[in-house]
Amino acid sequence: ALLRQDPEGTLFVRRCEAARVVLGDRELSRSFLLAIDRVVEDWPVPAIEALDAAAVEAVLALQPEVVLLGTGSRQRFPGAAILALFLTRGVGVEVMDNAAAARTFNVLAAEGRRAVAAFMLPAAPTP
Repeated sequence: ALLRQDPEGTLFVRRCEAARVVLGDRELSRSFLLAIDRVVEDWPVPAIEALDAAAVEAVLALQPEVVLLGTGSRQRFPGAAILALFLTRGVGVEVMDNAAAARTFNVLAAEGRRAVAAFMLPAAPTP
């Protein structure tokens, strides 16, 4: 996806790879949350197994109307209890791989929608 920066400062994904996402000239290699107006770095969810209620609350704190749950290089669904945390708050959630989440986020951001993309990036191996 190409970067487009609106005059209002809306953020867009420029490139999405297996272990990193590029926003403009910033490269992120750790899981993060992306709203149209801000980035929350170091979201502690490197894989779907680490997604818990506290991580969901961090997403919901951004007050999205829809959440794009980017689960890495392939689509992996969280358990029903995790999905219910979004749905009981009236927030739609779509589960997809990171590349699809990036494309979808760019479209929704261009439309001015209150979307939040939650990108799960694998933890870097410790040397």
